[in-house]
Amino acid sequence: MQTSDLRIALFSGNYNYVRDGANQALNRLVGYLLSQGASVRVYSPTVAEPAFVATGDLVSIPSVSIPFRPEYRLPLTLSAKVRRDLEAFNPNILHISSPDRVSRKAVKWSKKRHLPVLCSVHTRFETYLRYYNLAFMEPVLEAWIRRLYRKCDALVAPSESFAQVLREQRMNYDIDIWSRGVDREIFNPSQRDMAWRRALGIADDMPVIGFLGRLVMEKGLDVFSDTIDQLKRRNVPHQVVVIGDGPARPWFESRIPDAKFAGFQVGSDLGRAVASMDIFFNPSVTEAFGNVTLESMASGLPVVAAKATGSQSLVEDKVSGRLIAPGAINQFADALQAYCLDKDFRAQHGAAGAQRSLDFSWDAINQTVADTYIRLIRQHAARAAAER
Repeated sequence: MQTSDLRIALFSGNYNYVRDGANQALNRLVGYLLSQGASVRVYSPTVAEPAFVATGDLVSIPSVSIPFRPEYRLPLTLSAKVRRDLEAFNPNILHISSPDRVSRKAVKWSKKRHLPVLCSVHTRFETYLRYYNLAFMEPVLEAWIRRLYRKCDALVAPSESFAQVLREQRMNYDIDIWSRGVDREIFNPSQRDMAWRRALGIADDMPVIGFLGRLVMEKGLDVFSDTIDQLKRRNVPHQVVVIGDGPARPWFESRIPDAKFAGFQVGSDLGRAVASMDIFFNPSVTEAFGNVTLESMASGLPVVAAKATGSQSLVEDKVSGRLIAPGAINQFADALQAYCLDKDFRAQHGAAGAQRSLDFSWDAINQTVADTYIRLIRQHAARAAAER
């Protein structure tokens, strides 16, 4: 069997209506699979004005806005119309990418037809509860997710560290690695633009601490702002630049009023903004893979990040950045201070990160998912033959 023989039904909770690292990876995967001759059909909630144009054929799933987070949508049901579309498409493998109700129904549909199921895990959903004062519910949510993941034939995780977390949680024991790549035409040190910095009112010799990502509390905005407060109390020279937008922007602006908020950036504008920073600070613990961390490394920045699944497979502590215990404000401040005060030190670690980023090629990474599809299909066929 070859990649061109694949017929993949892909279920996503958010394929293109709000831009994030997970759906960017899924769209890149679909683009690669289509380029190799595979057939792909994507099923996801849709909106009238999505964040970007979907790659491949997209079928709309019935959905409603999520309370208190209306920019996101909750898939409701595997409707009769969608079921007919699935039947007509006739996939030979199912791929789910979020543990929602529709994914569960899709898995049930596939099991009745003896189709293998792959689940890609993009984030630690259970950790989100910590940001809504519901941490006590984590074991319940973890168990609910486990029931779905154990019904899948295999999982793919974006890093070995996250795969190990999934094994420890007994989510599944067949876990491959689907890492992430970086577009080096966009993210590289040559995109640095001092004129862009000056237009924001930043002096050439002022060290810039950058934040890149969607402005939601799950990204560790509280830890970020508390750490910046600590730097101010120490009189450490610095300027914060925030790239991104989201519902928590007003709160974040009020907490770091001296920061430069450059808004949402894409493409070459994003590459210029990242390369024009000096240090990247990522205190988040919710990501399964640090896309923004890898992009910052490719841009030649040292990274100060939480020692969590999103960054610890990328950043080598004391070589290309610092990995700090989650929430350790003073230690985060110590790491940032060292980079702010020593230009040569941050250049050395930034260069090491840029070298490490060369290991992440999108085509090779996406072929590993195609190979996993093929393996699961062959295993299913072998089991079926043995049972006859």
